[in-house]
Amino acid sequence: MSQISLHKKALLLSYLTVGYNLLEGVLSLLAGSLAGSIALVGFGLDSFVESLSGGIMIWRFRRHAHLTAAQEERREKLAIKLVGWTFFGLAAYVLYESLKKLAFQEAPAPSLLGIIIALASLILMPLLFALKLRTSAGLGSASLRADARQNLACAFLSLALLVGLGLNYVAGLWQADPIIGLIIGAVLVREGYSTLKEEKLCSCCGVSCDSQQEE
Repeated sequence: MSQISLHKKALLLSYLTVGYNLLEGVLSLLAGSLAGSIALVGFGLDSFVESLSGGIMIWRFRRHAHLTAAQEERREKLAIKLVGWTFFGLAAYVLYESLKKLAFQEAPAPSLLGIIIALASLILMPLLFALKLRTSAGLGSASLRADARQNLACAFLSLALLVGLGLNYVAGLWQADPIIGLIIGAVLVREGYSTLKEEKLCSCCGVSCDSQQEE
């Protein structure tokens, strides 16, 4: 496969990742609100912010025609800071709600929709990981490999969510939901810290960065 074809494939995978995360976030927030599940809400918030950060990176590396390179760089740095602190704000909310539900024994309702969302993510994320890893090898793209690993991390988060929702749905173990919420809150803290420390967004557009550097 030619470099141009690989570039188009990488960009298509990036758009697919952002679009799916956006849909997943909306559905997770809806299902979480209906069931009173902080784990689902936290999962949806994480998906939404990752979709936002991925969209910013796609915009950044497509070289907006009306901005100079210096203007793009300044806007990217501002976007990184905003996304990084957003992770911290969402983490505080998810951790607070998880602890409150445990302390006051606020049991969430079982959510079949949430289980379906977690299963879909558990299937799609490893697939995206494999496709991006193969494409990154052909392009020699370190950023696309990093993005692939992010999809793999999302798969593990989906597995944790599925376990929590499944225990509540099958065994009535409602405590599993806020416990998974605490785990998701910790992941949000880690992502926020990594974003601010490394000065790059968690879900990058992958090869777009490398291709622009090569040009």
